[in-house]
Amino acid sequence: MSAWRGRDKSQELERLATLAGEASAEAAHAQVVSEPPAPPAPPDLTAAAFFDVDNTMMMGASIFYFARGLAARKFFTSSDLAGFVWGQIKFRLGGRENKEDIKTHRERALSFVAGRTVAELTSISEEIYDELMADKIWSGTRALAQMHLDAGQRVWLVTATPIELAAIISRRLGLTGALGTVAETRDGVYTGRLVGDLLHGRAKAHAVRALASREGLNLKRCTAYSDSANDIPMLSAVGTAVAVNPDGGLRDVARARGWEIRDFRTGRKAAKIGVPSVLGAGALAGAVAAGMAYRRR
Repeated sequence: MSAWRGRDKSQELERLATLAGEASAEAAHAQVVSEPPAPPAPPDLTAAAFFDVDNTMMMGASIFYFARGLAARKFFTSSDLAGFVWGQIKFRLGGRENKEDIKTHRERALSFVAGRTVAELTSISEEIYDELMADKIWSGTRALAQMHLDAGQRVWLVTATPIELAAIISRRLGLTGALGTVAETRDGVYTGRLVGDLLHGRAKAHAVRALASREGLNLKRCTAYSDSANDIPMLSAVGTAVAVNPDGGLRDVARARGWEIRDFRTGRKAAKIGVPSVLGAGALAGAVAAGMAYRRR
């Protein structure tokens, strides 16, 4: 009986990951349809590049900076932020992932956005990017993205961060668009439900495949960049995988599979990454949102 329950749970997680990927690809495709960027070179229509954000394109975790910005706007207190981040550090360092805890974090995250408007979140995200994120972009990774743009290829961010914030980061960097976590909305207001699940792990690979189908991309001609072993499914979905500022797990896999490794960190910058590196995008996103929701109640 327990084996059947385990299989059912695994199938449900896969279904949610697929749904999250499809929703993110649909939202990302709409970005291009509505605001097509001017190509810097003759377009290479079947090749593209996909970049993870946290510790790959940006030093640290975007959701962590987002939380700091919200704390500064009195959405919750700095002590709340410190408390639930420390709880997640212990959770991650313990090496055990409790699925019920993850579910609880996700539900609390949704209670935070429920009833708020997309326009409000987008406006706040613009301000927070300027205040806390703009100077955290890795120049080396940005140069890699520009290399693809100069070759006429489209460049997408792929992140567990809310797609509204991801789209702002992409636009400010002059990229094509972004794949991110999609929260359900009705008439421009968040309902308090995700479409599928966080865009994390396998969901990123589903999103990349779904976007490739919509955009007519040949994944064998595409390139993906990430720092985390969590993104091995996405890296494995394309023809060329590059480990950028890799964690230990990804570094080992990259060496075993012959993937290129790029590291733009110095000792000082690596120390600055600190907490976000330990947490990982999916767990940190849930932790931050949990603290937000707690304070709002």
